[in-house]
Amino acid sequence: MRQFMNNSFHQTKENMKKLIVLAAAALLLPSVSFAQDEKKDEKKSEFTPVVENAVTSVKDQHRSGTCWAYSSLGFFESELLRMGKGEFDLCESFLAFKTYMDRADKAVRTHGDASFSEGGSFYDAVYCLKHYGIVPEGAMPFPGSLYGDSLFNFTQLMKVAGAVVKTISSESVKNPNPVWKKDLESILAHYFGELPENFEYKGKTYTPQSFVQYLGINPDDYVSLTSFNHQPFYEPFVIEVQDNWRWGLSYNLPLDEFMETMDYAVRNGYTFAWGADVSERGFNSATATVTVPDTKVESKEGSDAVRWTGDNGKGEPKKKSVKELEITQELRQKGYDSWETTDDHGMIIYGIAKDEDGKEWYMMKNSWGSNGPHKGFWYVSKPFVAYKTINILLHKDAVPKDIKRKLGIK
Repeated sequence: MRQFMNNSFHQTKENMKKLIVLAAAALLLPSVSFAQDEKKDEKKSEFTPVVENAVTSVKDQHRSGTCWAYSSLGFFESELLRMGKGEFDLCESFLAFKTYMDRADKAVRTHGDASFSEGGSFYDAVYCLKHYGIVPEGAMPFPGSLYGDSLFNFTQLMKVAGAVVKTISSESVKNPNPVWKKDLESILAHYFGELPENFEYKGKTYTPQSFVQYLGINPDDYVSLTSFNHQPFYEPFVIEVQDNWRWGLSYNLPLDEFMETMDYAVRNGYTFAWGADVSERGFNSATATVTVPDTKVESKEGSDAVRWTGDNGKGEPKKKSVKELEITQELRQKGYDSWETTDDHGMIIYGIAKDEDGKEWYMMKNSWGSNGPHKGFWYVSKPFVAYKTINILLHKDAVPKDIKRKLGIK
């Protein structure tokens, strides 16, 4: 009996060992399969750069509507790299402070007809460089540090500053006392810090204006381009969007030449600031890709599904769309005229890449922090750029010579 029990015990022990080994193997199988699936997914999201021009690091605009400041100054930082000047971090706080003061003045002078908000345009940066100068990061307090946040947070700023501007620009105020500007300056200083009259940089003292001279940037070398057929081609006009409150001019090109210019610029070593509509369902943060899917999805806006799932009501695609809309000048114009295409966001286009199918995409630097599958960088399809671009800012030498001649740019 004892022998039998010993044999039985040893047999059971061996069986248990086998079961443990089998169980462990079974547990490993899904992991292997999952890892293989992950590799497949990684392969699907791979892009191979065709041309990649230099840009500075990705920044985070956080809770502020300052994409225009981050993208325009980021563009000029790229220009400094292209020019061989080295790497700089230009100060968004200085640009925003100066811009908001000027925008408030415009709102008051137009009795509120010109809007006052967080937004702006690329032209605000050009204007600032030309008339006020610029300072490097560090010449003013770091974004958010003055009010206990880690980065910009304008939730309260715009309520307070907006109330001042709204009050002074209202019809009930006659002969406004110019002291309101000092009140507004004080509010902005609490969020941005005081504007420096001079500052130290690498052992030398500069003013904001002399710092621009040191950088070697000539604001007059930069032009804004667009493409809409409600205005004559090859002539400049004021793009009719609220954030173009300075009424800056953009040269108008036919769509094919507009796209030709963007391609020419990137392939010849230039980056450009890119203003576009990002409210479309093809603007996909999950994959950091931007497309114009050739599909019609019924909106679920206001439905119970939207309430519980958080879906944006537009049926956002989960992956890159294989088929995209064919973009024409007329389709582009229709989107603009119907207010479907809006001036939502400013970014930087710095390169061209190919996906696994050989399709070309523009490489884009965003200002939403170093997160997402590409750490703050995105890939934008050419159909989307053709369809949803409001305007671009670039060096005049980045424009093909024959197109420059048509526009009268020297």
